[in-house]
Amino acid sequence: MKIRPRYILLVAPVALASVSWLVNEAVAADFEQARVTQVVQDVKVLPSSGTSRQAAVNETVHKGSAVQTGVKSRSELTFQDQSITRLGEKTIFNVGGGARTIELGSGQFLLYVPKNSGGAKVKMGSVTAAITGTTVLGNVQPNGIVEFTVLEGSANVRLESVGQCVRIHAGQKVTYDPITGRLGDPVDVDIQKQLSTPLVSDFRQLPSSALINREIELRGRANEDLARAISASGATIATATPEQFVAGLDSLLVRANPQEVCALVARAARARPDLASRIAAAALTASRPAHAHSRDFRQAAGGELSCELADCILEAATAANPPAAGEIRDAALSAAPMLRDCIFAAINEPCSFQNAFSHQTTVSPTNPHDVTPVSPEQPPSTTSP
Repeated sequence: MKIRPRYILLVAPVALASVSWLVNEAVAADFEQARVTQVVQDVKVLPSSGTSRQAAVNETVHKGSAVQTGVKSRSELTFQDQSITRLGEKTIFNVGGGARTIELGSGQFLLYVPKNSGGAKVKMGSVTAAITGTTVLGNVQPNGIVEFTVLEGSANVRLESVGQCVRIHAGQKVTYDPITGRLGDPVDVDIQKQLSTPLVSDFRQLPSSALINREIELRGRANEDLARAISASGATIATATPEQFVAGLDSLLVRANPQEVCALVARAARARPDLASRIAAAALTASRPAHAHSRDFRQAAGGELSCELADCILEAATAANPPAAGEIRDAALSAAPMLRDCIFAAINEPCSFQNAFSHQTTVSPTNPHDVTPVSPEQPPSTTSP
């Protein structure tokens, strides 16, 4: 009886390696062909050899081909794993650019990748975004400017030429400007306004619509709750002293669930980036454990505070004030030493908040504070928050 487990352990790695290879091959093949599920006006398929032809609903487009949309035209492609790509006008999309890689030559797109499907990479000129279970919008302009927005989930956006990597979350947008040669700092967008783009409104309901609506709800409630909590002290978000602001935030954090905590930290840090380190520390210690070094670190809503939540808190605080990344890290370690392993794991992840920006002193002039998409035929307009 004692020999059998050892025998199983010896053969299991071989079996698992074989299964893993087969799974990886199948997953990689998911993006090698796509079915055309919607055509609006002028949409053409450009095969790797031969002449172009008009796209037809339900036809399959294979690796090496491209799909091109004309003026005021749109299309939708659905992949084998049920990932969805929607193309705006004057857009060129290459099918099967690599293992689970989508390549946009130019134009506007929406991409939805189901949870637990293996994720995907999006190549937009010199910019690459890695996503897992996410819904995003992107735009590659003729002048080389790349805009990338997350509606739900998160993404790691890379500019390999300078070794820069930026992690962005739902309700954030990052812009690459070829003049500055870098990715700008993430900026906030109104997710509800993003849904007015025909890439959402002119198609069937997205499978991720419930997740997107949840993000909208969380952010709206965080705005209202934070303003109400601080007003109890006779101040406003803008006029509150640091003590008034953190006290008001504390009153919300102690009864918030993990999703609400992340939304509150993001909202609070955006409103008062000068307090980003204190906001992160408050979120990590909201349960006020009896002993500072207790291993039983629990949040008020119940359950042990996870590394995933600690990571979310740190990223949300740092996104609001990237130059303060080191200060935020040190404040987190000081406030919650029992989470040291989680904090160090977070700062050593790819696209971690510690090394997200390689040129913090350069500010891209193309970063808007808010974006109101009019249509994929017209670039989004910039408005003030």
